[in-house]
Amino acid sequence: MSAAPRRIVLFPAAVLRRRAAEVTRFDDSLRGLVDEMVRVMREQEGAGLAAPQVGESLRVFVTEARPEEGEALGVHVNPVIEISGDETDLMNEGCLSLPEIRGDIRRPAAVTITSSDLEGRRHARTSDGMIARIWQHEFDHLEGVLIVDRMAPVDRMRARKSLRALERSAGA
Repeated sequence: MSAAPRRIVLFPAAVLRRRAAEVTRFDDSLRGLVDEMVRVMREQEGAGLAAPQVGESLRVFVTEARPEEGEALGVHVNPVIEISGDETDLMNEGCLSLPEIRGDIRRPAAVTITSSDLEGRRHARTSDGMIARIWQHEFDHLEGVLIVDRMAPVDRMRARKSLRALERSAGA
């Protein structure tokens, strides 16, 4: 019997607010989770997806930026992100777990990510632009941080009605 297909977990699900656990086993279960995450990300036309967004509190995320953004399919297990430089960028962001909610988020322009692949091998990569932003957004999910936590107060106020609607639909 196969497991049910995974779906996007929506705010206010508790798994979105917890710091995700380190991955300790690099096995078929992890590969299956990543395959499902890639399927869901592509189905939803997202640029990235973190395991908590499909209900799994594990430190793993996948990304798939457009070719001009510098990374085809990326799998990041137990990632660590370091800021590279002082420059920041302000950009409008959305989130699959917070549909209909968007806001301007200021993030470091360049970062270095060190993470494991599906075999447990560590790799480091520095990037800027969109892929650096996607890495930071997905890393936030592993820390239990959502875009509403990073929005300016005016954007947070605009999102309040949508957040309440999500809470009502979840029965919260």
